[in-house]
Amino acid sequence: MAATSAATFSAGSTVAFGTKASQLPQSKPSAVRFKSQKSLATFSGLKAATFVKCESESSFLGKESSAALRGSVVPKAQKSSQKSQYHLNPQASYKVAILGAAGGIGQPLALLVKMSPLVSALHLYDIANVKGVAADISHCNTPAQVLDFTGASELPNSLKGVDVVVIPAGIPRKPGMTRDDLFNINASIVKNLVEAVADNCPDAFIHIISNPVNSTVPIAAEVLKKKGVYDPKKLFGVTTLDVVRANTFVAQKKNLKLIDVDVPVVGGHAGITILPLLSKTKPSVSFTDEEVQELTVRIQNAGTEVVQAKAGAGSATLSMAYAAARFVESSLRALDGDADVYECSFVQSDLTELPFFASRVKLGRKGVEALISSDLQGLTTYEQEALEALKPELKASIEKGIASAQKQPVGA
Repeated sequence: MAATSAATFSAGSTVAFGTKASQLPQSKPSAVRFKSQKSLATFSGLKAATFVKCESESSFLGKESSAALRGSVVPKAQKSSQKSQYHLNPQASYKVAILGAAGGIGQPLALLVKMSPLVSALHLYDIANVKGVAADISHCNTPAQVLDFTGASELPNSLKGVDVVVIPAGIPRKPGMTRDDLFNINASIVKNLVEAVADNCPDAFIHIISNPVNSTVPIAAEVLKKKGVYDPKKLFGVTTLDVVRANTFVAQKKNLKLIDVDVPVVGGHAGITILPLLSKTKPSVSFTDEEVQELTVRIQNAGTEVVQAKAGAGSATLSMAYAAARFVESSLRALDGDADVYECSFVQSDLTELPFFASRVKLGRKGVEALISSDLQGLTTYEQEALEALKPELKASIEKGIASAQKQPVGA
């Protein structure tokens, strides 16, 4: 997936549909046109007389994503109008809430989600400074209605009727800080927010971005269990940034087109628990032992690379927002019935002896439909050894999160 290729929405005649990365190799850009006299009447600021154009190379789409979109669109088009090619009435029908929307990740993420043609309502929540963010983003002429919610008293209303909840709330990592240093503060934040999700939209997909993800996802799971609403298929740790980085670095190293590259990343979302499976890269490409070592270490330490480059001014916010928006769009496509949605995510898993594990998953209307076990088969010696080496650290992080959640009372 091309990490440097941003979703582009043009008022007037075209709009790029961002969706998801496929399990399969991605290749050359393709396009889908939806021709209709009045199909875009609900798209604020767009000229309804022309068409909507989906270009894979300038969005979150890959070749297979575009093909799947065409496949889902054409049958509907033919049923509704045999005379009109690809006739479609785009439906912006999903509500997304971003908890922590005024932060360094939340703001660009809100902008990217506002650009999705599938979003009808975008709820922005934070403890302060969210009204200005919402006012600013609301001026973008895309379908989603933007509403702002400030403070704990407005948190429940921000979650009513929401389909996807994204949680980037928390403090960012600073120079010299490990993800463990974030734990005490961010664990409490995630716990409180997930309690509100359980009370107000228990059926929503929950996307956890707040670090350390290896611990905050187990915390969220424990909170949901205590509330009696835990559905492991709908709780996701967003590890998409690791995939985005892996794709980018491999493409640069091997002089490949970014749109062609897809590298599965498994394990967790911190340091050595991040394991890019370079042997599974699509398209197939060979690496020397030195290249494998260099790329693996760079992907694992890419967050630190950004923290150091920003010299105390923040962490990886923009690339994280891009990656999170890609995962949100994948979830929306799955909710909308796309049968070919694959992403890597940190979820409850039985692929290893660990209770949670990041791997490629197939998404559907009810969340995780399948864990893709084939990625863990036929690993190289280096990858197998790295997989075994990461397990103790990942296990400790998971247990730390579970223990933290279990000793804290859950609010009514």
